[in-house]
Amino acid sequence: MTTTDQLSFPRQHAVTQRFTLGAPRAFAVSPDGVRVAFLRSSGGTDRVNRLWVLDLAARGGPSERIAADPAALLGGAPEHLSAQERARRERTREGSAGIVGYAVDAAAESAVFALSGRLFTASLTQPLVRELDAPGPVIDPRLSPDGSRIAYVTRGALRVAEADGSGDREIASPEKDEVAYGVAEFVAAEEMERTRGFWWSPESDRLLVARVDTAKVRRWWISDPAHPDQPPASVPYPAAGTPIADVTLFLMGLAGERTEVVWDRARFPYLARVHWSRSGAPLLLVQSRDQKHHRYLAVNTASGETRLVHEDEDPRWLELHDGVPAWAPDGRLVRIADEGGARVLVVGDRALTGGQLHVRSVLDIDVRDILVSASAGLEAEDPGTGEVHVYRVNELGVRRVSEGPGLHTAVRGGQATVLRTAGPGPEGPAVTVLREGRPPVEVVSYAQEPVLTARFRLVEAGERRIPAAVLLPTDYDASQGKLPVLLDPYGFPHAQRAVASHHAHLTSQWFADQGFAVIRPDGRGTPGRSPEWEKSIKDEMAAVILEDQVAALQALAEDFPLDLGRVAVRGWSGGGFLAALAVLRRPDVFHAAVVGAPVTDLRLYDSHYQERYLGDPNENPEVYARNSLITDEGLSLAAEPARPMMIIHGLADDNVVVAHSLRLSTALLEAGRPHEVLPLTGATHMTPQEEIAENLLLLQLDFLKRSLGLA
Repeated sequence: MTTTDQLSFPRQHAVTQRFTLGAPRAFAVSPDGVRVAFLRSSGGTDRVNRLWVLDLAARGGPSERIAADPAALLGGAPEHLSAQERARRERTREGSAGIVGYAVDAAAESAVFALSGRLFTASLTQPLVRELDAPGPVIDPRLSPDGSRIAYVTRGALRVAEADGSGDREIASPEKDEVAYGVAEFVAAEEMERTRGFWWSPESDRLLVARVDTAKVRRWWISDPAHPDQPPASVPYPAAGTPIADVTLFLMGLAGERTEVVWDRARFPYLARVHWSRSGAPLLLVQSRDQKHHRYLAVNTASGETRLVHEDEDPRWLELHDGVPAWAPDGRLVRIADEGGARVLVVGDRALTGGQLHVRSVLDIDVRDILVSASAGLEAEDPGTGEVHVYRVNELGVRRVSEGPGLHTAVRGGQATVLRTAGPGPEGPAVTVLREGRPPVEVVSYAQEPVLTARFRLVEAGERRIPAAVLLPTDYDASQGKLPVLLDPYGFPHAQRAVASHHAHLTSQWFADQGFAVIRPDGRGTPGRSPEWEKSIKDEMAAVILEDQVAALQALAEDFPLDLGRVAVRGWSGGGFLAALAVLRRPDVFHAAVVGAPVTDLRLYDSHYQERYLGDPNENPEVYARNSLITDEGLSLAAEPARPMMIIHGLADDNVVVAHSLRLSTALLEAGRPHEVLPLTGATHMTPQEEIAENLLLLQLDFLKRSLGLA
């Protein structure tokens, strides 16, 4: 790693994209365990990713080489991204450049990727990279398992070419402007973590292809007020309670012949997962719109008919998990289920884990065992607060692969396991290749070392034992007395803040070093503890998450130097909602809020997320009314005195549109409540621009000090 001591933390945090640049990522391991492909830029401030190969069987020992370098391939020319590619990157929160994704064949001997909308292939066994002629802009190219063909999407059409670029042909063409083949619709990419829309057969002779029709989805218009000469962009956005995309699935031959895959799409409109391997027929997971009912379906590849393999129901909702459903090599169904108050790994009809583990995802499946990531379950002897580990699970038991506290994940191929560890130490995330009977091999990171060290304590607060991280100023001494408090939570599903990872707390430490005690509670609704903990927010999201933030704050004040007369809260997206909620409904506890990209009228957010927790607003309008911030009922719950807010929002945000903040500002203005609005021209939900990212921290600090009387 390299260090740049002269940079301030806000500047370093911005130019390194939160210390992610230069770190290796996106690993693919060959099934014989001798090659590891990955992406990495050349330094901690370099946004351009190159494709690398780690040869574990090289003469003289493991060695790395560059398999594809965007600078050489583009001849120094700048990248040009299509609107579709920019939208894809926004869904995956991808802020880097160069090669941001790639796909390999089954043997991991070749890779294919798009660069500036052009199509490239690279050998992973020898120095050879070439551009193929393809009508662009190319999106999401993928090699067939045998490496003989490439499929990709351009302008809503799915095309297939031979691996040398010959025979390029269109096998699925959109029938109208609102139709696209081979892509993931908005809610699949944003909420289901399904970012692709086509899948090769194991025999490389046909594909499963999604057809997305957004004709009935309402259009929203995202404009750039700073450039009134430019027309607004039309975005099909399926807000809660409104029509969603019509997604169908086809089996397609290489000449374009097609067979529709049939299931009850009226009852199960969401195509959540697709799995196709040599271990069984194509496998689908489809969801009811309320997400209380899942069906696992096997596809007859001759007729397109489906048969029921398994179904799950839950009176609140069912979660989706990475890596499942899938077939085990012996043909049994692998899934993750909520059973007996625990989240367990199930193979066939048998749960292979119990209350000791809270299983989070399946990482790999082979004949020996199943590799999973999991946190400690409620019955665990060692709770391992804020930790996620990698385990090998089979009929004989469970064995932990990762060591030491931290957040661990892995990718496996054959006898090689690539283990990534983000631990509590200041050295930052590390990547190690583990092979049985051989010394571990480190994959070098070029990420910068932060100019500060996060000194956090992980604790459990109050009667509910709410996980929380607490950070005090680096130079704090007990003689200084109590400190003004800054809550820095997210508080919503699918994200934790009280984790045993150093870099996750860097921004909070910077705020602490400005004179605050920073606390980051993970109350009910946040993941990693138990199904009941996560699902207790059903229909009462606002009340439950706010209650736990207050409870954690008050409990922690008994053990830490917290001045409860000066308490602020900051958050982004769901955290922005929580920050605004805190000062509106509990101004007796919270005295100022930084409200970033907040969801304020919950009816304006997308169907798959919002209806999971609050149901259909057409059937349960009162649930949305009391949970939203700006409905009549929501505002009636606001209390006095009024507290200052800084509302921040990117005008180009197509996920949480700026209408949320504008409506909040209007409601506050009508109520005579003090607030500031900071519009970010050209910024999306992830605000990747360096200048914006840097100055946002400084402006928030200024606001917090002014509002709490610290300036």
